[in-house]
Amino acid sequence: MDPVTLIMLVAMFAMLYFFMIRPENKRKKEAQQMRDSLKVGDIITTIGGIVGTICKVNENTIIIETSADRVRIEFTKWAVSTKNVAPEQPTT
Repeated sequence: MDPVTLIMLVAMFAMLYFFMIRPENKRKKEAQQMRDSLKVGDIITTIGGIVGTICKVNENTIIIETSADRVRIEFTKWAVSTKNVAPEQPTT
């Protein structure tokens, strides 16, 4: 095998790692840290688009309230897509 070809092959694998694999692993790690930091009172959005406030956190699941009717639903933590910032309460 030609040394130039070998160098190009190694360079392509290095580019693949740095542009695709490494950023994906970083995103997964950040998502796991976010899910591990969930606490009561956080407002979350699930991967299915359901928005609610966490009212109980277990080891692998969370229970959220989804509306003013106090509907409670239990989800696994991996189903949490984002943790939203709570809206500020208006001062009167």
